[in-house]
Amino acid sequence: MWVSAGDGGLTTAPRRLIVTADDFGRSHSINLAVARAHDDGILTTASLMVNETCFEEAVTLARQRPRLGVGLHLTLICGRAALSPAQIPGLVDAQQRFTDNPVAAGLRYYFNRTLRSQLEAEIEAQFRKFRATGLRLDHVNGHLHLHLHPAVFRLLRARATEWGLTHWRLTCEPFWINTRLARGRWLYRISHALIGRRLSAKARGDLRRLGIRHTHRVFGLLQDAHVDEGYVLGLLRALPPGDSELYSHPSLDQFRHELDALISPRVQALVQSLGIALIRYQDL
Repeated sequence: MWVSAGDGGLTTAPRRLIVTADDFGRSHSINLAVARAHDDGILTTASLMVNETCFEEAVTLARQRPRLGVGLHLTLICGRAALSPAQIPGLVDAQQRFTDNPVAAGLRYYFNRTLRSQLEAEIEAQFRKFRATGLRLDHVNGHLHLHLHPAVFRLLRARATEWGLTHWRLTCEPFWINTRLARGRWLYRISHALIGRRLSAKARGDLRRLGIRHTHRVFGLLQDAHVDEGYVLGLLRALPPGDSELYSHPSLDQFRHELDALISPRVQALVQSLGIALIRYQDL
């Protein structure tokens, strides 16, 4: 079911939830956490970074778990590129790494039109690398949500059919729900809610015309590594009707609390008692 904004049937729709782990393939710790959260918890999908050091291990783990939906976590910042510095000199350094400065990257990608062809080549290379795994492309999103950046989105929109883009994270989190579940960090939460709302509004119509499916809302953006058990329990109770996504960054070390939330017996029991259906993007 694809629920779009303003759908009058939303209030009677069942509650369905995609539970995603981002950064799959970035480290051994993250890979093992993804496997554990899927095997013993509520995780239904993972977003794969195809250029990172533990990419091949992640693919192996995914092949062993056919019910895990795996998507492309498009990386154009804070990570490695698929192409060499000679091929995309305006995007990466000599070590084949993108800048770690999101603001600087966002401004350069928007205003420097000479970078568009390099961005397109790198995006195509990442899609090609994903296809080579033989995994079904469950969805597409971006590291630090750069898939919604206007310059990047235009490239994805133009070649959506060619690249097999059918399901998409439309990162728009209802601020009014988050205010009931979390406290503090108001500047971060308000600013990210506004940016996500604006970028998602610009993309929504194009996605509809292209027939690209997405959930009505996405949770996790305003938590920023604070998706712990208490938050997830509160979110499940407050989850509106229709299709939603919750994403987090589980690992065995840095974000162990996010893994613990996904495998929590209390969380799993609440999902069952509330009748929330756990799905993947390909089930929309």
